[in-house]
Amino acid sequence: MNELQFADDVLARIRACDDRYHERAYLFVLAAIEYLQGRLEFRRHVSGVELAWACRDFALRQFGLFAPQVFAYWGLRGTGDIGRIVFTLVEVGLLSTQPGDRVEDFDDVFDLPVSFRNPEEPLGTHVYIALNFAPGDTKIRWVTLDVTDGA
Repeated sequence: MNELQFADDVLARIRACDDRYHERAYLFVLAAIEYLQGRLEFRRHVSGVELAWACRDFALRQFGLFAPQVFAYWGLRGTGDIGRIVFTLVEVGLLSTQPGDRVEDFDDVFDLPVSFRNPEEPLGTHVYIALNFAPGDTKIRWVTLDVTDGA
């Protein structure tokens, strides 16, 4: 079996398990895993939170400001979608899990961009401050300040 036949077979198995997402989303998650592993001191199992953040970072490196549009085109609406992709890749034999790994580990790691229903309405000013954040942290505590016009 040549590489092209292998790739077609793998993509067919993925589509048979779960066809909610564009096939490039599955390939992207595999590439994001390699991106993350390349940034670690040694290869190891990574958590859902680590992988979700790596997907975000890798998307920004690959697609820049278009990353949100690419994710939306692929059908990714939240970090839980990354988890569903990972567990589909496990089901088809491309990835493995460890005891205790759950698809829910990927839920609500960070928010994907929002869309505005009424873009003509002013939003006000919002300041977000990350507290106690250090490189490698997986959770951030935020303080939000909202400045309104008094209306």
